[in-house]
Amino acid sequence: MTQTQNQLTSQQNYIAQLLEQLTVNYQNTKLERKQIAQNFPQSEAEFTPLEEIELLTVSIRGYASQIAASGTLRNDRQAIAELQKLSVFNNHLIVQLYSEARSHYPQMQSYICMLDYLRLLVLEYLQNQQTQQLMPA
Repeated sequence: MTQTQNQLTSQQNYIAQLLEQLTVNYQNTKLERKQIAQNFPQSEAEFTPLEEIELLTVSIRGYASQIAASGTLRNDRQAIAELQKLSVFNNHLIVQLYSEARSHYPQMQSYICMLDYLRLLVLEYLQNQQTQQLMPA
């Protein structure tokens, strides 16, 4: 195995571990999510901050789960482009909640950080995988 392949395998394993930890962290936010739902009711925005986080979670976890299970994605270029757009901190509702979370919702703040970290790891994995595919055998 080449050094790059070893690196990809290590990243794949770490992504799988982080997915498990993210699930635990999400479960730990249950009480805070109830409080957030009460304190951030539906506004003029299409989605609430919690719904925005759910949408990001589904996308990011979906990519991470595929990598953890098989090490590949069908369309890695499309996934890279989408993951670059999905930055947790590009969403003003999530940023607003995140700044509020510092003092009121520490578990949710931790979850948001971990979700974005997972996104970055998946993005790095896919970019490294593309680089390896371009290298001569």
